Amino acid sequence: MMASMTHASVRLNSLCPGRLARSATRAVVAAVLLVTFGNVAAFAQQATPTDAAITVPREFRAAWIATVANIDWPSKPGLPAEQQQAELLELLDQCAELHLNAVIFQVRPAADALYASQLEPWSQYLTGEMGQSPGYDPLAFAVAEAHARGLELHAWFNPYRVRHADSKVTPSPNHASQAMPELVRTYGRYQWFDPGEPAAVDHFLAVVADVVGRYDVDGVHIDDYFYPYPINDDAGEHVPFPDDDSYARAVAGGETLSRDDWRRQNVDRLIELMYSRVKELRPLVKVGISPFGIWRPQHPPGVTGFDQYASLYADARKWYHEGWVDYFTPQLYWPIDSPQSYPKLLAWWADENTQRRHLWPGLFTSRVRTDPQAETSRTVWPAEEIIRQIELTRKQPGATGEVHFSMKALAADRDGVATKLREGLYAQQALVPVCDWLPDDTPPAPVIAVAPVKDDRRVVALRLTDDSSPWLWAVRQIHGEGVSFTIVPGSQSTCELIGPADEVAVTAVSRNGRESELVRVTVGD
Repeated sequence: MMASMTHASVRLNSLCPGRLARSATRAVVAAVLLVTFGNVAAFAQQATPTDAAITVPREFRAAWIATVANIDWPSKPGLPAEQQQAELLELLDQCAELHLNAVIFQVRPAADALYASQLEPWSQYLTGEMGQSPGYDPLAFAVAEAHARGLELHAWFNPYRVRHADSKVTPSPNHASQAMPELVRTYGRYQWFDPGEPAAVDHFLAVVADVVGRYDVDGVHIDDYFYPYPINDDAGEHVPFPDDDSYARAVAGGETLSRDDWRRQNVDRLIELMYSRVKELRPLVKVGISPFGIWRPQHPPGVTGFDQYASLYADARKWYHEGWVDYFTPQLYWPIDSPQSYPKLLAWWADENTQRRHLWPGLFTSRVRTDPQAETSRTVWPAEEIIRQIELTRKQPGATGEVHFSMKALAADRDGVATKLREGLYAQQALVPVCDWLPDDTPPAPVIAVAPVKDDRRVVALRLTDDSSPWLWAVRQIHGEGVSFTIVPGSQSTCELIGPADEVAVTAVSRNGRESELVRVTVGD
């Protein structure tokens, strides 16, 4: 559990906000409202520090929760529903305690679903059998519990993978490999949708629209798997992706592009259509992509390595330039002191951000060593590497957050990385940066009041003037020149003050992170 915050902190009744709402009794809330809401003006008073000095930090802090091959959750397939839920709650509690503000939850690892779907079968990673219900809806459960902790939940899809190499289960009849084999290609030990088949794109867009339409997700996210990473045969020769038929049909239909350019066009089309489809359904749902961290070798000069543009047919820079994303998370999975230098790549991507979208790089936190005595190497890092990368990200203009791959490393506190973040860079909570280009109203000003309840405890009562609920409350507790911040889920109507306080200041926060007018009240004796 997280160590106590400083004496000037605002603390919820519990480290688990979902439980907080249930633990605040109606009697306490009613007493606070009765005592204080009629006398708010009596508390109002100009005080120092200034409003600007108590601005809540803005930083996207997220972790991927990977379900493919049970990387992060559930720990293994076939666990009872109650145990799966308990494991997920523990991860979400750890996210909240670490002061993250979002999780990126994998819901479609391989043309399957970690939610109730009429389009694709239940994932094998839940029960050990494809198509078998786990007895509850994991995505609905995850959304509700994440939101109860003030966490955004972004639904993570793999658009093209149909079957993982390690899968040994029998495909269910409604799996793409059985229900639409004409769209599926075998490449090495994997199966993939052919990106050149328009029906494959249409199916993916229908899957995304289904989730966005039925679940209260905060974002839609895809990673670096487009055309598959290339493989060689036993003789060491490159194996081409088997799309002769789809390319021939495209040429017969008038396509004049080379095959490589046609492939890139196929991926471009999926990205553009995904963005527009999500915005048609729910404009405030963020769309994010986490491509391979190098666009092309020598970009920036001196950088070498894999060429995603030529090999995955992923023109990630184009998507960035076109504004087909709300946030961009290049996987910058190299240390600071390397030819593929983390800060050098980060600065290059920041310079390419012509549409001024959010740049939230992916960090390879899973590289952090499990043994504190292990030697540092290319594949084993000390926790300090991640700390330094976050520090450099904060110094880079245009970069306003980061995403950790993956939650497993943080949950295990490898080399003390979670502890060091919690006690250092993440000691204070932060709000997600606003997407200024998305339509969103500023919430009305809150009405707040502070009153004693019992045992020398004091509670802040929270409501909006129109009696609606914001997405979050941003609470500042001020004592002398010190200030600390607590982000409270908008479903809550109270929070407790711990320790001395001279003043409390609160803003209501919209789903897109816009803050209301700041309201301040003094705290009586």
